[in-house]
Parts: sequence; structure tokens; C-alpha cells
Amino acid sequence: MDLAQIAFLVFAAVATMAAVGVISVKNPVHAVLLLVLTFFSVACTWIIAGAEFLGVALILVYVGAVMVLLLFVVMMLDIDVAPLREGYVRYLPLGLVVAVIMLVEMLTLIGVKASVATGFPADPSAAGNTQWLARALFTQFLLPFEVAAVILTVAVIAAVTLTLRRRVGARHQSPSAQARVRAADRVRVVKMDAVKPVVPAETPVEEGKP
Repeated sequence: MDLAQIAFLVFAAVATMAAVGVISVKNPVHAVLLLVLTFFSVACTWIIAGAEFLGVALILVYVGAVMVLLLFVVMMLDIDVAPLREGYVRYLPLGLVVAVIMLVEMLTLIGVKASVATGFPADPSAAGNTQWLARALFTQFLLPFEVAAVILTVAVIAAVTLTLRRRVGARHQSPSAQARVRAADRVRVVKMDAVKPVVPAETPVEEGKP
């Protein structure tokens, strides 16, 4: 058993333990942090197995975007400000543990990739995983790739269109109407004579009368 296989088993064990922690802990913030560790460990296993593109995509999409967004949503569920500030200190130990484990995994991965030219299932004569995928995607499968991109674009436009509903009493902006507005339609200059207000004179009070 060489160094790459040992690192693969260690990463898989860390991912399994973190996944068990996700479904076993009661604190949602702890569950999100453990889920980040799970995705990162799985990405390390993919990179060490020769699937660099899948590992990098998992880190960028899930760990870098989805999990961070989910973490902010969970943190913002607590409306009270005082427990939210106290939660930073309460969640700091687990966050530091997760960060240290991720740092150790990155250093281990760098060391393994430096000592081993390719992962254990990869073919030394073949190109890298990312290079092979890019070449196949933009040459042999270019038409299906473009069709899928068009379908996804149409789906996004359709989803946005279905959510646009006119509600009675709601104010909406009309960019075309705003662009056609002229200054004369919005501002009116009124010329008025300057008139000094007349102050009524005080009537003298006669003696003997209230």
C-alpha cells in the first residue's frame, strides 16, 4: 500500500466521520461546519484518485458557495442580536477544528501529489483529467453542451417569468416610462409676487374695561 492509497483511506475516513456528525449533532451551525468538512474531504479523495476537475468543482460550488450561503442563512435565523454575537464564541472551537483539519488535508494532498506524479488509478501516458474533459467537451460533445446551455438559459428565464406576478396595490417600476420622462412633465416653475404678510395692529385696551 503506497502513500496515495493511505491518504485516500484517511480522507475517506474523515469524510465518513464528518458525515455521521452532520446527521447526529443537534446544533444546525455545527452540522453545517461538519458538512463543509465532509465535502472538502470528498473533494480530496477525488483529487487523489485522479478526478481533479470534480474535486475542484466540489470545492468551488459546494464548499465555496452553497455551504457558505447555507451557513449565513442558519446564522441569520436567530433574530435576537445578543445570542447571535454570543454564537460566534460558542461556534469558534468547532470552526477552528474544522479549519485545522482542512489545512492538514491540503498539506497532505500537496505532499502526496508532489511525491506521486499521478493518482493510483490514472494512466501516466494520458493527459490530466481537466485537460481531457475540456478537450472532449469542446470538440466531440460541443453540440450537446451548447444545447444544454440553451435549455438551462430558457429554464432560468421561464422560472423568473413565472414568479413575476402583478399584485393589486403594489408599486412597480417601468424603465421605458422612466426613460421617456421630460423635465417639463415633472417640474413646474411658478412665478409668484413677493408679498409681505400684513401683521394686524393691536387694539388699545381702554381703562376700566377688562
